[in-house]
This record gives sequence, C-alpha cells and structure tokens, in this order.
Amino acid sequence: MPANRFYSSFDFETLDSRTAYPGEYRSPFQIDRDRIIHSSAFRRLQNKTQVFLSGEYDFYRTRLTHSIEVAQIGRSITGWLTQQSQFLDDECFIDSDLVESACLSHDLGHPPFGHAGERTLHHLMAPYGGFEGNAQTLRILTQTLFSEGRSGMDPTRALLDGVLKYKTLHTETPQAKNHYLYDEQERWLDFTLGGQAFPLELTPGKVRNGFRSIECQIMDWADDTAYSLNDIADGIHAGFINVQRLERWAEDQDLSEADLADVAFLCKAVRENRVEGRLNRLIGDCIRATRLVPAANFLSQSSRRHQFALEIDPVQRRRADLHKKIALELVFLSPQLQQLDHKADFILTRVFGVLRERYIDTVQPKGLHLMPAAIEKDIQVAADAPARARLVCDWIANMTDHFAFRTYRRLFDADFGSITDFV
Repeated sequence: MPANRFYSSFDFETLDSRTAYPGEYRSPFQIDRDRIIHSSAFRRLQNKTQVFLSGEYDFYRTRLTHSIEVAQIGRSITGWLTQQSQFLDDECFIDSDLVESACLSHDLGHPPFGHAGERTLHHLMAPYGGFEGNAQTLRILTQTLFSEGRSGMDPTRALLDGVLKYKTLHTETPQAKNHYLYDEQERWLDFTLGGQAFPLELTPGKVRNGFRSIECQIMDWADDTAYSLNDIADGIHAGFINVQRLERWAEDQDLSEADLADVAFLCKAVRENRVEGRLNRLIGDCIRATRLVPAANFLSQSSRRHQFALEIDPVQRRRADLHKKIALELVFLSPQLQQLDHKADFILTRVFGVLRERYIDTVQPKGLHLMPAAIEKDIQVAADAPARARLVCDWIANMTDHFAFRTYRRLFDADFGSITDFV
C-alpha cells in the first residue's frame, strides 16, 4: 500500500522514541487507536454521565457510547472529504484511523457526573492549578494511561494536535472556568507545535483556542453533531422533551423561520414516534455539510494538517446550535437534572475535602489508607501541595459515577460498611 502523502515524519513523531517491534503491521495512528481502546480509561467511560447518570436506563447514552458515535461520524466525514474534495485523492488523504483516535479519546478526561463534576473539580482545584476535561485528557494520554496510572501512551504529534481543542495555559487566562491546559503541560504543547512559538496575533484565550489541526476540527464537528442530535433523542425518550414543551418553548423564543421549521420537524418526529430514524438521518446531512478550504498559518509549512480548514454549511451549524439550546433549556436546566448536579457537587466536594486533609494540606507518612497504595506512594514523594493535589484529583476524575457514589458512602454513610458493601 503506497504511503499517504498527506502526512510526514513530523506528524508521526512521538516525544519519546517508541519501541519498534519486528513485523509491526500497524501504522503509528493505528497503534494510537489500539492503545486507547484497550485502556481502562476508555472502559470507564461506559459508566460516566453523558446526559443522565449512567445506569438510569440501559438505553441512554454514556460517555462511551457517545465517543463511539463521535468516532463513527468522524470516520464518515473523512470518507466524505476524500471523495468530494479536490485537494485529496487516494494517495493524499486525511487518515481515518487518526481521526477515530482523536474522537475515541476526546472525552477520556471527563470526571464522574458529566459537566457538573467538571465544574466542581475546577472549583476545588483552583488553588492547585485548576481542573479542565480537555487538559485531563492530555494528562491521561501523556502521563497516566498505563502502569497503574503512572505513564502515558506516548502518542504521536498528530494525535496530540487532534485532541487539543484548547492551547492556552491556565496562568495565561487565570479567570477562565474552562478551555485551558494545565501549566505543567507546556512541555507537550511545545512538542505538539514542533517547538514553534505562537505568533502574536494568536492571543491566549478564545483566539488561540480556535487554532486547530484539520483532524481536531473534524473531531469537534463530529462531537457537535453527535450531542446536538443524540442529547435531543435521549431527552425525548426520558420525557423531558415532548410536543407541548417544545411548542411552549418555541413561543417564548425569538426564532427565525428556519428554526421554527426545525422545531416543527422535531414535533412531527415525536408525534409519529420516529425520533431515532429522523434524527439519525440528520447525521448524514451534517457529514455532507463539510468541505475543505485552503488555510495558511505558522504550522502550514510543517504539516498538511494545518493547510486546510473545515467549512461547515451554515444551515447545519444553525440547526446544531438550535438543538443544543433546546437540550440545555429543556433538559440540562430542568429541576430534575439540576438536583442531580447539586448532589454531584455535594458528593465530590466532601470526598475531596477528606482527601485534601489527609494527603494535600500536610504530608502524613502514616495515617488512614484512603487511596490505593501506588497513589499514596506517589503522593509521599510529590514535590509540593499542587503536585499532591493533582494526584488526588486524578483518582477522583478517573472514578465512574457508581464508584464515586460508593466511595462517598464508605466515607460518610454509617449504614454502609458490611463486607458485601465493598465488592
């Protein structure tokens, strides 16, 4: 099979040299994908919240099923672009394995309880460098994926660039609540950029975070497509969205004719009990709404990954924004989910408080063993309180929803403590 001219050694390079095995039949991007799929961090996504707490019902999406759907959409977009774009052909094309890897890993860093958990950990970690889901994904890929959380998978430069939606360090935008990297991750950011400094016009924050490789842009649109449609579907199946609520909501909004037509489309799908089929059809529209356009920036000479931008049909972009607004106001801001968000905040705050007193505020060589022995050992030799806090945060962020519930009950529920409760 001829080499894909879209990529060069710059894209395949890793920060540390990978072991070369005799007879290796996989490309570097396929190795990336396989390491992600066979990791415990990926498996844990099956019990992490997407919209509803995992385990509420067996047909609602979790972070795992969402990631698989994003990967399918991402691969389909690459196939569509190869077929349609004048800039690509059978010997020069965007690698679908690379895009799939970025899509499968994009939510690895999300903590239990979805965005509510992310907000809580950001608040709790504020004195120690903050918490951000995308930054935590980078930390998992580069530092904690293997060896019981003490080494990364040594990803290719192209995969790191495909995952890094945000390229601003925390201290560059200290008031930001999200969309940043940890300061200690500057090493991997520098590697991703090939050692080149950002030009002055790419200022920290929103402008710099908008600088993305073509694979990252595909992953982001695939993610938008998946959750803007599938969160609506789950909200309908759960009863949060019905015809009456949709119509009342639309009456209170200043919607365009196109938006009103989309609301009517959703109402018809609900009335006819054809929600999944109708929304799945829109996924194809979102895939075909993409096209490549030439772009130029400070990395264009280093990689073709930065020679193109993904242009989205404004009609599909508008529809995705409408669906996200509906999901936010009718589902995520509903009293039922806000109550769960409050409970998630309460649980994580209390668990973190106990661990902070035991492991972060002071170094206690002896005491109750509240965390796994390997992590305790790392904490004992950590350089300072922020480093200890990051290890504690890693453990909490890795928790599934159910494990977080059980940990809370072990620590605080007087009726939870028989030997069977610890299974």
